[in-house]
Amino acid sequence: MKELRWKIPRGRTEVPDALTGAGLAPLLAAVLWARGLKTPKAALAFLDAGDEALGDPLALTDMDKAVARLRLAIERRERVAVYGDYDVDGITSSCMLTDYLRARGLPCLLYIPDRMEEGYGVNAGAIDALHSRDISLIVTVDCGVTTVEETAHAAALGVDMIVTDHHQCREILPPAVAVVDPKRPDCAWGGAELAGVGVAFKLLCALEGNSEAVLRRYADLVAIGTVADVMPLLGENRYIVRRGLEKLQRDPRPGLRALTEQARLGERKLTAGTIGFSISPRLNASGRLGRTAVATELLLTADPRVAGEMAAQLNALNRERQTLETGIWEEAAAALGDGKAEAPIVLAREGWHQGVIGIAASRLAEAYSVPAVMISLEGERGKGSCRSCGGFNLFEALSACGDYLEGFGGHALAAGLTIRRERIDDFRAALADYWRNHPAPSEATLEPELCVDRPALLEMESVAALERLEPCGAGNPRPLLCLSGARLTELSPIGGGRHLRLRLQKFRQSYEAVLFGKGLDQVDPRPGDWVDAAFCPQVNRFRGHSSVQLLIHALQIHDDGTAQRLLSGQLMPEDALDRPERGDFVAVWRALGALGGHCRGCLAALTELLAPQLREERFALVLRVFRELGLLRITETMEGLRLECVCAAGQRADLNSAPTMRELAGGRSEK
Repeated sequence: MKELRWKIPRGRTEVPDALTGAGLAPLLAAVLWARGLKTPKAALAFLDAGDEALGDPLALTDMDKAVARLRLAIERRERVAVYGDYDVDGITSSCMLTDYLRARGLPCLLYIPDRMEEGYGVNAGAIDALHSRDISLIVTVDCGVTTVEETAHAAALGVDMIVTDHHQCREILPPAVAVVDPKRPDCAWGGAELAGVGVAFKLLCALEGNSEAVLRRYADLVAIGTVADVMPLLGENRYIVRRGLEKLQRDPRPGLRALTEQARLGERKLTAGTIGFSISPRLNASGRLGRTAVATELLLTADPRVAGEMAAQLNALNRERQTLETGIWEEAAAALGDGKAEAPIVLAREGWHQGVIGIAASRLAEAYSVPAVMISLEGERGKGSCRSCGGFNLFEALSACGDYLEGFGGHALAAGLTIRRERIDDFRAALADYWRNHPAPSEATLEPELCVDRPALLEMESVAALERLEPCGAGNPRPLLCLSGARLTELSPIGGGRHLRLRLQKFRQSYEAVLFGKGLDQVDPRPGDWVDAAFCPQVNRFRGHSSVQLLIHALQIHDDGTAQRLLSGQLMPEDALDRPERGDFVAVWRALGALGGHCRGCLAALTELLAPQLREERFALVLRVFRELGLLRITETMEGLRLECVCAAGQRADLNSAPTMRELAGGRSEK
């Protein structure tokens, strides 16, 4: 299994006066500053964006043509079909457009292809079936931009098509009435990176001529599809998702109210994470298991009773999906063992569910830090789902191994393939050979945004202020912070051993923390160890009581190597990014005096004991200067370092005469 390489920020965390002076709490100010928002105007514009964030829908190429054709269909009362995809983005956009057109009086048919029988995208058989039902106009959502032949087939039957999509275009666009896709090379759209539901939303805004009215009605559906499709939560997307979360909280449509009840969300505040971890998986399960009608009925019904029934069915489908996924994962993990994978994983089995193997492939790629291909065999052929890792381009790899495949498609990070059973071993060898000759960085790196170096950053008011960053997700993640050199004082299993409760000591304060999804046998540190903790801080509200809680992302034994090398002289002072000031020397010397002039322990322990307000590198330089001036004896012992004051009573020393201070002063003067 993979190991994380930590990249802990060095130097003092910047808490800019410009932002705190504008009323922002210290931690929020530090995060915004680190993300490049360095003026109050920029920071507040990001935090409090309003409807000015909404871009002009007519800036999308062919939007005027799409609107004109739909208005004609409404005027003629044509029979129209909305053709979507079976994922959450496709389901929400299909339901939104269908609901709107029906409200405008159109006899609108919703069509989503079966994942197992038809696969992704528009197919000629579906067009024939819709034509036989007197459909004269098909509007695609979240698909269609590559369906050149299928669109021409529809035109030959006298069926017009409007394509709305957000995927990459090919050199030739479908011969549709309109092709609305922000990724068209000739599209001047400069707004947010839209999901399929976002493009459909812009179509309704243009058709209605009132973006606010459309947003009031459909913000919840646009938000769910946008978050589920992992679009950047910046600009227009951020504003829409925020509005959608407000609608979900205050005025949800019956289906979503029932779904949140099934997810047992209670009265808790809904976030983008709620969509990603509770709502989307239940909707997505319907598409993975070939039951999208359950999800579409849930989102379209106005009847609370029907909504309750559909929500219960989705919940059951999600449990079935979880069971199937767990079974596939366990089989795959058992086949691979706990060792390190040296080449891409290619596994094939009879009976693996095609709708679920992609999730298992993602888990394998993440766990083993190599690309993973999971193939479901049926007869002489297999259908596979592929997931990449690091910077490895999966599509190019499959192209190079195409001689062993019957077909494939996708992009750099995810793809699908079909293969004959007897070619699997050859394909596995060819993919391994390509992997060896096209190395990509596979080492997983953990890089917290900020290192918490003062207790004020974790005070209740400061942590609570981070909620202003919501909605958080792609492009605007929850801040990942780090405590470096903290003492692990408690570690106990909770949730039947599936999770851990921790307590960390830093700055002479104690912090409550939880680590989900890990048992005692899956973490190395034990109580008493000095550790680094990567975490997201939150305010835990329970039964009227609020407290700061750290949601641990990763935990490792603390390595004080850089500080030790500074102390020993192996590193030059200019290598330290956090340089001591006169007040630091005074504080450390007084703390030593209060302990009788001597103490011992590891460097992390001594820092916590004598100078919890300092980073270890800075503290090490203070000790180094004292030693150079003959004020302090530092001895290495079995228990760590022993510090002893050796100066005479009343003795004074010129700090600036120490070689380290002269070097630091010289470095500054050069700058």
